Amino acid sequence: MQNAILEQAKLNWAVKAERLVTAESNIETDSIAIVRTDNNAILGVHGKGYHPLQNLEMMEILDRISGKMDLPLHKGGFFGEGQKVYVQLKTKDQSVGTDLVKGYLTCVNSFDGSTSLAFGHSNLTISCQNTFFANYREMANKVRHTQKMHERIDLICMQIEDVLRAEEKIFEQIVKMDSISINEPSAVLLKSLKAKGFASVKDLALTRILNLEKEERLADLSTLSTRKKNILSDLEVNIMGEVQDKGGNLWGLFSGITKYTTHQLKGDSNENKLFGVYGRREREVFAELGQLIS
Repeated sequence: MQNAILEQAKLNWAVKAERLVTAESNIETDSIAIVRTDNNAILGVHGKGYHPLQNLEMMEILDRISGKMDLPLHKGGFFGEGQKVYVQLKTKDQSVGTDLVKGYLTCVNSFDGSTSLAFGHSNLTISCQNTFFANYREMANKVRHTQKMHERIDLICMQIEDVLRAEEKIFEQIVKMDSISINEPSAVLLKSLKAKGFASVKDLALTRILNLEKEERLADLSTLSTRKKNILSDLEVNIMGEVQDKGGNLWGLFSGITKYTTHQLKGDSNENKLFGVYGRREREVFAELGQLIS
């Protein structure tokens, strides 16, 4: 199975470490370049103590984890020229209204130093293929690039169990969001919003996802840049459609945000959601909505 995933994900390549030399005198330095062996693309530069985790080694680790924890290998891929690579394992599914939310454990490794081997939960909403990386972070659930990584399978499994427990809480919040009306919000919800300075939950979500400054106001479009006005317009269209489809609830509002970030942001949506600013803001909005309804 691991070879099939490597083929499907186009991760069937290796890297090598090449010592860098000075341009003037051709003297070796203490730095190494991590280079793909199939096309000589330079993926990162590190100190001489850095030990790259090969894609095949990562798959061997994940294959052992898959068997140990009964989490089937799903699919993988890479970003850029291979600076970051990822593989997903299947977790659980959750029905939410008319949606089926599929859960995955996403494992990310890098050759550019941007992340160690790290794990996080992501989900895919089947109705419109929206993706939300709910709790990806370089957490305790990361493993540094050392020669002893294979010896730490049990530790990795313990950390993955933390991710799976967090997944349960994420699904619980999604189900609760599906039951909360934003068209007719409760007095408790309105009170919580008022304490934060917002008249509606949509205003809160839009303010956070757009990262509005104090002088920028949704009620006065002249205070927004042209770029933010365009994003706001697209977000409102997506939110309106999802809220109507899902019965006027909080899950519909958040689904409108994930629909925009999945399908309309430029670039690779998965990379944006894992490492980009909108992925981070999306996670912050989800967390704040959870606090509002807790």
